[in-house]
Amino acid sequence: MKKYILFLLLLSAHFAQAQKIPKKKQVIKTMRQTNQYFMDLWPDAGKPIFTNIERPSNIWTRAVYYEGLMALYQIDKKKAYYDYTLQWGEKHKWGLRGGIKTRNADNQCCGQTYIDMYLLDGKQHPERVRDIKACIDSMKITPKVDDWNWIDALQMGMPVFVKLGNLYQDTSYFNRMYQMYAYTKNKHGEKGLYNPAEHLWWRDKDFDPPYKEPNGDDCYWSRGNGWVVAALVKTLEALPKNDPHYPEYLQDFKDMCAALLPLQRTDGYWNVSLNDPNHFGGKEVSGTSLFIYGFAWGINNGLLDRKTYLPAIVKAWNAMCKEAVHPNGKLGFVQGTGKEPKDGQPVTYDSKPDFEDYGLGCFLLAGTEITRLKK
Repeated sequence: MKKYILFLLLLSAHFAQAQKIPKKKQVIKTMRQTNQYFMDLWPDAGKPIFTNIERPSNIWTRAVYYEGLMALYQIDKKKAYYDYTLQWGEKHKWGLRGGIKTRNADNQCCGQTYIDMYLLDGKQHPERVRDIKACIDSMKITPKVDDWNWIDALQMGMPVFVKLGNLYQDTSYFNRMYQMYAYTKNKHGEKGLYNPAEHLWWRDKDFDPPYKEPNGDDCYWSRGNGWVVAALVKTLEALPKNDPHYPEYLQDFKDMCAALLPLQRTDGYWNVSLNDPNHFGGKEVSGTSLFIYGFAWGINNGLLDRKTYLPAIVKAWNAMCKEAVHPNGKLGFVQGTGKEPKDGQPVTYDSKPDFEDYGLGCFLLAGTEITRLKK
C-alpha cells in the first residue's frame, strides 16, 4: 500500500512538473535571442530578399515576422524593435507589393503592422494607413468574395479587415471579411476548404478529396491549419462580440483546437502532415508555434480549458527552446515555403528554410502569449 501511495505521489509530481509554466523572464530571454539573431542578419529592413528571384521585403514572409515583433514589443518595449519596424515601413513608403489594386492577401499582410504603427503613434501619421485602406476599400466596392482560395490567406487578410473596421468604426469591413471567410470555408474547391467532420482545413482545392496522403488519409498541412488558428485568434481578439458572426468564428476556433490537441507528437511538436506521421514526419516549428499560440490565447481569454491545453503548450514550447533554438538564436526545424508536407524539405536542426522570417514571427507570437499565462 505504501509503495502504491508513493507511486501516486511521484506520478502526481511528474505531471505537476510537466505542466509547469516556463518563467516569463526566460521566455522573453529566448525571444530576445532569436529576434536579435534576425535583426543582426538583416540590419537593413528595406533590403530586397533574394531566393530564386528577388522580392521586396514587404512580402508576406517578412510581414509575419513583424506581426511577431509587434507582439513582442507589447511586453518588451525596446526602442530597437520600434525603430526596426519604423524603418521597414518607411523604406517601403508604407506601400504594398502590387500597389493598392492588389487583391492578394499575401500582399496585404504588411498592413497589419502598418495599422499597428499608426495606432502606436496616436494616429499622427496618416500615410501609414493610406495605401492599405485604399486597397481594402477597392475590394469592398466590388461583389467579388472568392479571393481567399488558399487557407494561408485567412491569416494574411482577416486581421487587416478587423483592424480597419475598428479603426474607422465601419462594420462593412467586418461584413465583407465574413463573406470572404464563408466562401473559403464553404465554397472553394468542391464543398469548401473546411472539413466539418474533422474540424481541419485542406490547404486549397488541390487537396480536397479524393486527394489522399500516402497512408490513405486526408491531407491536412500543419502550417496551413496554423494560419487558420492565428486568423481566428486575431479576429476574435479584435472583433466586437456583438458581431453576428462572432459565435461562428469562436466555434470554429474551439473545434480546431480540440481536433489539433490529440495530433501532437509525444515530443511536443506537430508533424507537417497532421494525419500522416510517415509523410515527411518530424519536428517542425512554424506549425507547432501557431498551434500553441492559439492554445495559450484561448486559455488566457477563458475560451479553452487550462488543464486540458496547458500540458501541450508547455511540452511544445520547452521542446522548441531546447531542440530548435541555436546558441546564436537561429531557429532550426522550420519548414520552408510551400503548400504541402513535401515542400521546403528537409526540415532539420541545421537546415535553412528559403525564408528565415515567418518561422520566427510564429515563434514570437507563441512566446508572447505564453508570457501571459498565469501561474
